[in-house]
Amino acid sequence: MKVSAVLVLGVTLFCRGYSNSLDSCAGRCGFGTDSNFSCQCNPACEKYKDCCSDYSELCKTEAMSCKSRCGENYNSQNKCHCNTKCPQFNNCCSDYTDLCDIDGAGGNAITDAELKTLSEDLYVLDSNKASASQLIIDPQALVPDSQTSSKTDLSSGPLFRYLDERTLFSKPTYAALLAVLDNYKRMTGQAEVFSSQQLAEQEMFLKETMSNTELGRELFAFLYTKGVYKSEEEFLHDLKMMWFGLYSRSNNQLDSSGFEHIFAGEIKGGKVSGFHNWIQFYLQEKEGKLNYYSHSFDGPWTTYPDVMGKQFMWDGYYKQVGSSVIGCSPEFDLAIYSLCYIARPGKRCYLSLGGKELIIQTYTWDNSSYGDGKKFIGSAYPASMY
Repeated sequence: MKVSAVLVLGVTLFCRGYSNSLDSCAGRCGFGTDSNFSCQCNPACEKYKDCCSDYSELCKTEAMSCKSRCGENYNSQNKCHCNTKCPQFNNCCSDYTDLCDIDGAGGNAITDAELKTLSEDLYVLDSNKASASQLIIDPQALVPDSQTSSKTDLSSGPLFRYLDERTLFSKPTYAALLAVLDNYKRMTGQAEVFSSQQLAEQEMFLKETMSNTELGRELFAFLYTKGVYKSEEEFLHDLKMMWFGLYSRSNNQLDSSGFEHIFAGEIKGGKVSGFHNWIQFYLQEKEGKLNYYSHSFDGPWTTYPDVMGKQFMWDGYYKQVGSSVIGCSPEFDLAIYSLCYIARPGKRCYLSLGGKELIIQTYTWDNSSYGDGKKFIGSAYPASMY
């Protein structure tokens, strides 16, 4: 009886401790929404009224806030920071964007909380994503970061085991993407010259993904309310220039664009550059031009979209880490990269998908510009969260 009583008491205390950990912000201040916890610890919780009881005590103290601290010199004793370098080192206070970082989008500042809320909305609206019955992948070998440069094929089979092409590729946004993907020369230094038909295909891709889907319209509505764009026409024109405007990566030739780099992939300096779209990966692997070697990170998602960082050889050229969002629709890919580039150009952008954090790293192209000094998109891709 005594042993049983002790056991029951121990289990009870353990369960209480476990429950308390799910109801506390200890070690969680500023993190994205996480459905595994019964309450949340980021600025969005105040809006949705699901903050943990100790949120104010642990997360909103002066030590964890940028109030009256914007632009301060770095101090290693601070628990979080409020200078222009904190996004680079991922150690900003949770309210840094709200209080300090107002140079992002050009209208009203877009906060981290708004990015996470909108990305969750886009995640739900991605009705054209692949289902588990339409797409089957085989990740096989997982390697540590220290081994990604080894160029060793550790996976005997392809990454993509099955794709329901008939269903997915017949959807307008997929068909529009396929029409544009084959319009590029992958070697940098070779000028891209488009026919009138190919230019029309670029227009159609933007129309199908951004104008003809609820997901695209939701993105525009958000940017419109933030004062980034005054009309849908302005929105589409800017995306066209941002994504399809040509610039030079080599030999002073107009040989590259954000779309070519991110969606189609390029070869520069004897290695793969860009290449962050899962459909292009599937197509090239199916044609026998791409050999999947391994992956160095895999996201926490159990359904699509998922995120992977992959090692592969593309027709004789190696990619050490090529990350992509797998199983999403073309409009979702375009939307989250565009959103992050507009809101956090050249920075890490923190999104949330199904309660799990997704980090998108963007880069601006600084050597040329379009319009009134706007910068082309240089790159965008999912960053490892580990």
